[in-house]
Amino acid sequence: MKYKIPSLSSNSIYLGVLLAVVGGFLDAYTFISRDGVFANAQTGNMVLLAVKAANKDIRGALFIIPPILAFVLGVLVSEMGKIPQVREVLHSYRRSILILECLVLMTVGLLPKNVPNIVVTVCIAFVSSLQISTFNKLDKWAYNSTMTTGNLRTATQAAYLAVKENNSEAKKQFKEFSLIILSFILGALIGTFSTTYFGNPSIFIAGGFLVITVILYHRDRGYLSETIKSKLR
Repeated sequence: MKYKIPSLSSNSIYLGVLLAVVGGFLDAYTFISRDGVFANAQTGNMVLLAVKAANKDIRGALFIIPPILAFVLGVLVSEMGKIPQVREVLHSYRRSILILECLVLMTVGLLPKNVPNIVVTVCIAFVSSLQISTFNKLDKWAYNSTMTTGNLRTATQAAYLAVKENNSEAKKQFKEFSLIILSFILGALIGTFSTTYFGNPSIFIAGGFLVITVILYHRDRGYLSETIKSKLR
């Protein structure tokens, strides 16, 4: 029997799993190789900014600002991709975002070891923001592929409804969000081991996951067959 490649539409569980692996990987990568920083989580940066400002550590506070600005920039880039005229040029703005993420991570992997940590955390904060802003639906539910607090809350609520009311939709939601959480943990494990043993170049692994995602998404949306047809004309 011929195996059918699963759908990788923008809100499918399969795409969510791949992106959650990348999200977990990036958090582990920056924590281990970049002075214990979580470049994906801007809540922590906001707290650090307030703490350093309160302690009159102006220099320390200034170093917190660039990742926050990079995150804001990522949101703006994602939103601009949704403008009809821009979407027409890009053909698929979600595919373009995946490609941009991949290019940024590959660039990070090529940076020399002596590049300041702030440069890398800014780049990863930008990638995280692009991913959060562009891919934020799992089926019909909101989710996050680079942080897991909200996903854990949603999974717990769904489990409660599934048990209390025997709700079939809640059961499906619990299964899918649990899979996303486990994928995030898997990504963090891969990021931990690869960064520990291979150092900074291990970021190419995250880039590799995104390359696979781009290829499968490209195929699922029919762009691959369109490309082949155009070349045969």
